[in-house]
Amino acid sequence: MKKVHSVEEYIESHEKFSDALTLLRNLINSTDLNETIKWSAPVYDLNGKNVVGLGAFKNHFGIWFFNGVFLKDEQNLLVNAQEKTKALRQMRFESINDINKDIVLAYVKEAIDNQKAGKEIKPDRSKKKTVIPPELQRELDNNKGLHVSFNALSPSKQREYCEHIATAKREATKVSRLEKITPMILKGVGLHDKYKNC
Repeated sequence: MKKVHSVEEYIESHEKFSDALTLLRNLINSTDLNETIKWSAPVYDLNGKNVVGLGAFKNHFGIWFFNGVFLKDEQNLLVNAQEKTKALRQMRFESINDINKDIVLAYVKEAIDNQKAGKEIKPDRSKKKTVIPPELQRELDNNKGLHVSFNALSPSKQREYCEHIATAKREATKVSRLEKITPMILKGVGLHDKYKNC
């Protein structure tokens, strides 16, 4: 995904839907919401709480409702973009002609009212238990330095390494992954750190 620094830049980078995105942007900007860029896309918040966002893809574009699960959706327009998302809902369009301005604005205003009423699903911050696969556990038991380094990692980095080993189907793959990650653990870096700093 291309990094953008303004809503204008985002709209320009999706030329196919630029008129439609501009129309949706103007509708959203007619409300109390504050316009910003987050995750390289337009996001609109109320007192720092994300309410809606704009998104464009290859064959469709639309509005994300961050707590869309609370919308009445009387027009049956919302889709759950991903199975694992509890609150997020998306209103999708394929062309500017699909947009009914009054209906879109009604949904956005309802989302604002819901936010003002405090309706939101709080993210589950409960601690996930890290399950160390036997192959990694043996290595940790036999290498004191590795054990110390592994315990010094954050729980999320420990989980990344454990999942990396556990998801390998073949024993040979587990061994080669273990060989690859051992020096990384000793250096105190996470499995995906090089991608997070891009």
